[in-house]
Amino acid sequence: MLVVSLKLTQLADTIADRTRLGEALVGATVLGAATSLSGMVVSFTAASAGDAPLAFSNSIGGIAAQTLFLALADLIYRKANLEHAAADPGNLFQCALLVTLLSIPLVAHTGPEISLLGLHPASLVLVAVYIAGLRYAAKVREQPMWRAVQTDETRADEPEDPDEADRSPLKPILAFVVLMLILGSAGWVIARSAEVLVVRFSLSSSLVGALLTAVITSLPELITTLAAVRRGALQLAVGGIIGGNTFDILFLSLADIGYREGSLYHAIGVGDLLWLSVGLLMSGVLLIGLILRQKAGPARIGIESLGMILIYALGCTFAFIGAN
Repeated sequence: MLVVSLKLTQLADTIADRTRLGEALVGATVLGAATSLSGMVVSFTAASAGDAPLAFSNSIGGIAAQTLFLALADLIYRKANLEHAAADPGNLFQCALLVTLLSIPLVAHTGPEISLLGLHPASLVLVAVYIAGLRYAAKVREQPMWRAVQTDETRADEPEDPDEADRSPLKPILAFVVLMLILGSAGWVIARSAEVLVVRFSLSSSLVGALLTAVITSLPELITTLAAVRRGALQLAVGGIIGGNTFDILFLSLADIGYREGSLYHAIGVGDLLWLSVGLLMSGVLLIGLILRQKAGPARIGIESLGMILIYALGCTFAFIGAN
């Protein structure tokens, strides 16, 4: 997983340069989807087995864990606050999209239990909003209506090799797809292992999903984020996390297809709602940090990174208290 994730980062950076799409957009779509594939397999497998809490918390818990990874990346980037240095309108838009997508399952849970062709309408809305978001994200990249103020610490999204944009992106794209499938295959093994843990040790599905499978399937995001920061591809690092999170919400749509006992959104409990709230709160704090662009805060990281660490720690504490 470590080797595959490192190679994915390198290929994503190359694809961003050769397609001229930019690191933020490629990170948010291509890299984000690739590193999330194993988590998608876990959620669908769990839902097909009738374990809605595991399917739901794996998706939402992964969003919280991956947002935490962005704060950890901020810790190792010592030149300035990562959100300041990686200023990009595409990342700002993707984070606003993420907050919107996270709100939809909450509305679905509190609304009536209805279905359309065996699916809750919220699952279809999630996909529609995500697709529309991708279209607008490309427009933001091509015709931004605002630009971040350039400072000495702002890292521009420019290819290291000026000739890279003239080369064909086909070969790195094919290699990227192969590595994606390798990561995806690991998801089935993780899902089966989680089911055994839940049954054998009488553990909470929500707790296992949010703090075990979600973290394990999110490790590629951690590796790719740290690798991107070390390569100086800061927009790719931030975009990969935010884009991966927006893609992770689509796990719920797929899990709703696999869950045949009713609405997935009404088969979850308080523990699952806890992680939905944590993910929504962490994403809101991240959005504030992207707008604020603080150069340095406590421990030379942004105040938003400190806030995300504290929120995640509080979420873990509440989850363990609720499970006992």
